[in-house]
Amino acid sequence: MTKQHSDNVPGLMTADDGTVYCAWHAAMSEYHGNEWGKPVADDIRLFEKICLEGFQSGMAWITILRKRENFRAAFDGFDFHRVARYGDDDIARLMADAGIVRNRAKIVSTINNAQRALELIEEAGSLAAWFWQFEPPAKERPKVVTLDYWTANPTSAASINLSKALKKRGWSYVGPTTIYAFMQAMGLVNDHLTGCACRDRVEAERKAFIRPVQ
Repeated sequence: MTKQHSDNVPGLMTADDGTVYCAWHAAMSEYHGNEWGKPVADDIRLFEKICLEGFQSGMAWITILRKRENFRAAFDGFDFHRVARYGDDDIARLMADAGIVRNRAKIVSTINNAQRALELIEEAGSLAAWFWQFEPPAKERPKVVTLDYWTANPTSAASINLSKALKKRGWSYVGPTTIYAFMQAMGLVNDHLTGCACRDRVEAERKAFIRPVQ
């Protein structure tokens, strides 16, 4: 159980033990506390996340999160080497799978993006090395992250640049809003609100994180 932040700070909540979190922690505590914002260098996880963000387009993220294990089973754990080889039979199989979001355009996009991921690895050595070059410099980041900042900034200069670079390479469902959500989740930025208990922990992990290079 939770209660409102005692200082009534928009976007924050206080758990029963007195710990302050981003308000959406109440609905997705494990994801918020143990995943979101922590830096990721694993190519499979990066590919999975960018695909799931594409499926989330027009939907609530919690809907996708609840189906994530179904997505993983349906898409071979988002091993892009395998997904890149999917054909018409796989598209039909996925369209018949009630455990995922049965959107043909997004399914086809995932297969396309797997093929593009293989090309990107040829270019940069790994997805991680390529994605992390778009981490924004500190001067582009706010000193204080508030709910007003979140609301006013569904994209960023970095997410716009990354989106353009992906589209240029043939990726789909990678608009700047989708990509900003990807960057938030994978730790390229730390958007836990100032005051959230996870913010300092995530920042410490980002400071210790060894950035992959090409």
